[in-house]
Amino acid sequence: MAIARLQNIEFREISAAITALLFPSTDIYYMKYLLFASLLFSCPLLAQNLQLHYDLRHSTDPAHNPHNLPTVYFEYFKAQDTGSSRKLTGPDSTRGQKSSRKPTSLFIQPGSFLFKTQADLSGAQNNIGKFYMQVTQSFRCWKPKIYLSLQYSGGLGVTEPKQYSYYINNTFSAGVDLPFHWKETWFSSVLDYKYVPYTRPSHDFLYTLYWWKGLLHYKLELSGDFSIWTENKDHGDAYTANLRGKRFFFFAEPQVWYNIGKKLSLGSKINMYYHVNTTDNLFQVYPTIAVKCKF
Repeated sequence: MAIARLQNIEFREISAAITALLFPSTDIYYMKYLLFASLLFSCPLLAQNLQLHYDLRHSTDPAHNPHNLPTVYFEYFKAQDTGSSRKLTGPDSTRGQKSSRKPTSLFIQPGSFLFKTQADLSGAQNNIGKFYMQVTQSFRCWKPKIYLSLQYSGGLGVTEPKQYSYYINNTFSAGVDLPFHWKETWFSSVLDYKYVPYTRPSHDFLYTLYWWKGLLHYKLELSGDFSIWTENKDHGDAYTANLRGKRFFFFAEPQVWYNIGKKLSLGSKINMYYHVNTTDNLFQVYPTIAVKCKF
């Protein structure tokens, strides 16, 4: 139960660079479909929730934000590693003959599956100004609970004037997920290789630490995550052609929730950004007030 709660947290934004979306090159075509096929390997989902946040970024930083905004999160989640597994059995090379050899077999233990969407109602008359989605699947083929993790994310943003609208570029990640428990708090440490198919593709690391802790007989929940990663400054387009090297990114979203019933929670989170919303060297901190409905 606690592991499920740990992974039932808000998702992070990976990149919002304003660049043109180009068709993927041939060398990543099969990688994309392999990722999607693996993600679809999951079983039916167990839990879902809807969250409404009111982001106070204008109140805390009016110089960079024209107004506060509501944001809607929708999430499906399932923690699958409960002892069941899928067994794949290979053919015996001596088929049709008596043999002492046993067919080779491989156990695949699905871990957690996560599908999340975020819609920022930042447009005119609170229309959707930005949309983001993330799909994650973990699994293991061995007894130690160290998981392989696959993830896809992407989205888009609409601006005024419309010609400055942008894509949140497709991002493909694969790596290792290590969940652990320390001082009555659940953690999950994830180290990924991250691929962003800019015109000049970016190959980078992405590290994320998740945490969850229940207090007051689980009436109060403390959760969140932080991520660090790098990306090429030069994306291969005219806007970034003269830039060199890597840019460092940081994102965090510590949260607190108070459960006023089995299905309703009130809370807050603090979004922390460095180089996520702007290339300027600014550390941005934006709190929210929120309500969450589980169903």
